[in-house]
Amino acid sequence: MSRDRDDGDHQDAPRVGGGLTTGEVARRLGVAPTTVRSWDRRYGLGPTAHTGGRHRRWTAVDVARLERMCALTATGLPPAEAARLALDEAGPEAPAPQVGSVRSPLPAARGRSRAGTGLRLGDVRQECKGVARAALRLDAVALDGLLSAAIEEHGLVAAWSEVIMPTLQAVGRKWESSGERYVEVEHFLSWHVSGVLRRHAPPVVADRPGATTVLACVPAENHTLPLEVLAAALSERGLPVRMFGGALPVESLVAAVRRTGPAAVGLWAQSRTTASRPLAQHVAAIEWGVRGARRKPVVLTLGPGWAGQTVPGSPHPPGLAQALTAVESIALR
Repeated sequence: MSRDRDDGDHQDAPRVGGGLTTGEVARRLGVAPTTVRSWDRRYGLGPTAHTGGRHRRWTAVDVARLERMCALTATGLPPAEAARLALDEAGPEAPAPQVGSVRSPLPAARGRSRAGTGLRLGDVRQECKGVARAALRLDAVALDGLLSAAIEEHGLVAAWSEVIMPTLQAVGRKWESSGERYVEVEHFLSWHVSGVLRRHAPPVVADRPGATTVLACVPAENHTLPLEVLAAALSERGLPVRMFGGALPVESLVAAVRRTGPAAVGLWAQSRTTASRPLAQHVAAIEWGVRGARRKPVVLTLGPGWAGQTVPGSPHPPGLAQALTAVESIALR
């Protein structure tokens, strides 16, 4: 049980009279609890009422004011000015609901969110909103905590497909539509996603002849995150995998396939300019094993770069779940 030292709020204390604790508000907004407390002390954005003695509870109006603060600071507005606008917009006569009207959220991922970050998130899980806000503010502590919580709550596949990937896509769209702005946000988010994936990946599975999967980006391709999550998910299912990362030269890819004798080879291409049908066909033709019992790997063309480039005999799974199913069926033959 942790204690909110500045306002006496126990994060896990029983709710007295309803409302949200500071920790719950911080998780909902995608910021650190210290940030919420700092906004209270510096700008007067604290809860409008105390309940249950010294326990502080945030009402719906309080949370809405903080959400406006988050949205304003995400646009680059200085915190002091953002706080002034958030307070002015709330107005002195803003009606405060009954304290019990704000419910503690169920696991946040079960909710959906459409607003609040300046990014076009669409109809996504509630966690996306918090992750996006933490990324926009370059808040490393909050971002790591939110990403870890999503993986622990939903597992690697669902966390990637429904929380991490939609947020990465939204940041990418923001960057593309804003010139050179937000590049640092995309790099920051990608770095932390990679780190969290590695921390949550299970131990490397020992090789089993004919059951290993080789994962690599095609030459000139450096988008490794989708392969990182696939590698972690395969290890989670007890399947041996060898990950070679970004922009693997053709000669090195061929050498890796011949040395490991994989059942499957996953080649990731983010763009059509990097996807190469001749490369996929060349890898699929590589033989390994003893004479008289030679085998060839099944090549999976992974990523949007392969769209429209059909490679005979090479499955093109559209997503992570389908890629996992395809690799399992190949490795367990």
